[in-house]
Amino acid sequence: MSQTGITDPARETELDAWYIEHLRIMLTVPGIHSTQRFKTKNTGYPPSLAMYSVDSAAVFQDPYYLSVRGMGEWLPLIDRKHYRRNLFEGLAAAPAVSGDCVLLVADRPAAEGPADGVDFIWLKTVGLDRSTPYRGIAVIRRDAAERFDTADSRFAVYAPVTPYNRKD
Repeated sequence: MSQTGITDPARETELDAWYIEHLRIMLTVPGIHSTQRFKTKNTGYPPSLAMYSVDSAAVFQDPYYLSVRGMGEWLPLIDRKHYRRNLFEGLAAAPAVSGDCVLLVADRPAAEGPADGVDFIWLKTVGLDRSTPYRGIAVIRRDAAERFDTADSRFAVYAPVTPYNRKD
């Protein structure tokens, strides 16, 4: 998962357009099998999250990946307090999140049981920035997510802004 935000909100629409092409390119990398991008308004979490299914950490050493990765022209506008890249284990593939659902995210020091009535899938951080030891994710219906207030920093509600894309 890659999370970010930019320092110039007036350019958000441009970033959104750039990200669509970036996700398409990332899907051409050997070992990357799916891509999807999300946004949240929850405080304490980066505004943008991109989720990928990857074979292993070896993908990040691939010469082609190294030639196409990164934020490119957006690098000077990246808000460093929001820039995080984490490699997680715990799922064979990232879940597809349809438009009537959201991705509920909870960062914790250890895996937990259900939280606030939601059964999370707990992913363990195994590489890259390691900004959280564990991340719980759950795909829930949008209407069920309304109870997770934007001021509640225990969770982030990430709505999909791109479709789930995968290689055939």
